[in-house]
Amino acid sequence: MDFALSGTHRLLQQAAREFAQKELAPLAEKVDREHYFPVESVKKLGEMGFMGVFVPEKLGGAGMDFLSYVIVMEEVAAACAATSVIVSVNNSLVCAGLLQFGTESQKRDLLVPLASGKQLGCYCLSEPDTGSDAAAQRTRATRNGSGWIIEGAKNFISSALHADWAIVFAMTEPDRGSKGITAFLVDTKSPGFEVGKAEMKLGICGSATSQITLNGVRVPEANVLGEVNGGFKIAMTLLESGRIGIAAQALGIGRAAYEAAVKYSKERVAFGKPISANQGIQWYLCDMAVRLENSRNLICKAAWLKETGQPFGKEAAMAKLYASESANWIANKALQIHGGNGYLKEYPVERYFRDARVTEIYEGTTEIQRLVIARHILKD
Repeated sequence: MDFALSGTHRLLQQAAREFAQKELAPLAEKVDREHYFPVESVKKLGEMGFMGVFVPEKLGGAGMDFLSYVIVMEEVAAACAATSVIVSVNNSLVCAGLLQFGTESQKRDLLVPLASGKQLGCYCLSEPDTGSDAAAQRTRATRNGSGWIIEGAKNFISSALHADWAIVFAMTEPDRGSKGITAFLVDTKSPGFEVGKAEMKLGICGSATSQITLNGVRVPEANVLGEVNGGFKIAMTLLESGRIGIAAQALGIGRAAYEAAVKYSKERVAFGKPISANQGIQWYLCDMAVRLENSRNLICKAAWLKETGQPFGKEAAMAKLYASESANWIANKALQIHGGNGYLKEYPVERYFRDARVTEIYEGTTEIQRLVIARHILKD
């Protein structure tokens, strides 16, 4: 849907691509191999305004629209998928949460440094025994004087080891189920807030994913995000728009794999001619290009609906479903085109293959997306 981009969007796309290819792409192999959290890159992304793309300038952000965020996500992911996770969480889950549900003092004190990239946030919803069933929270928050005490554990938390603030979801009235969950803004330096080691993962290795344990963490009343017992709505609202960002991430990974495949097919000679001359290879490349174009169109439509204040839940799920499945298909075929070389660490396609896999899992699995889409279809 490039035809829908304004002149400003195109300038942003160019700037983001130049920055990502110059600053992020050269570090991508190191980030992956060493499970290295790119602190320097995150600082530069903040200076570019990419850690709070759609946050108003007066609140520390770049003051752009949601489509601009999608553009940035694709370019960052095409250069370094792990870095794009850090950008995604800080933008669509943390900054968006504060922007939409935070009080004026929360926005002033927390959103400004987070959106400007001076601080970093993480989002704590998943638990060791509750993945897709987000309503079955076991983490508990109980009132204590003028605040709350939180006990529990959170799993698969991106950026946990480097975050300054965490949005933590906990049961405040367990008997009410999803209507008894509250969101809290927790200072990660609080006593009892413990972050485990970075998990050794298949892909997206530099995003520092860890388990968090909350042992009697005290949180003041002023750090409740939104309303008490209104946390489940906040969680689902943020995930809904976050899916568009992850779809854009998948698009970026898929595009990088596609571009690598095109380049390699022109250079690799077999039986006296470039393998790109073979119809079988051409068909793979054709299908890759179609999947990328369709992914981009779905993503841009969902972003446009959100930006214009229209319902976008179904479209966000469609974009996430299609783009993530396409990224995995494209990365698989790109590796196949590379043949034996694609299986070597020397070539980036094996990294794209590994990085793409998680896009079908986090912020709502492929199966959850199909449930969401089906509910919308049957409700209409």
